[in-house]
Amino acid sequence: MGTNVLSRAELEATTAELLPPRETLAWINVTNITAVNIAIAINAASYGSVAQAVALQGITVGQS
Repeated sequence: MGTNVLSRAELEATTAELLPPRETLAWINVTNITAVNIAIAINAASYGSVAQAVALQGITVGQS
């Protein structure tokens, strides 16, 4: 594996931003996750037939 080496100019060009305290993040981080998976297969009043169902799942994640 290669070694990553930063030059002095690259190191001096980097910036950082302080994050709020963990307690603050806990109060403002709200995540809603909704998963929906629906499938229907009907095999009624038919002798020897096969019913198949395919379900696609949709997941929505909202964070504020």
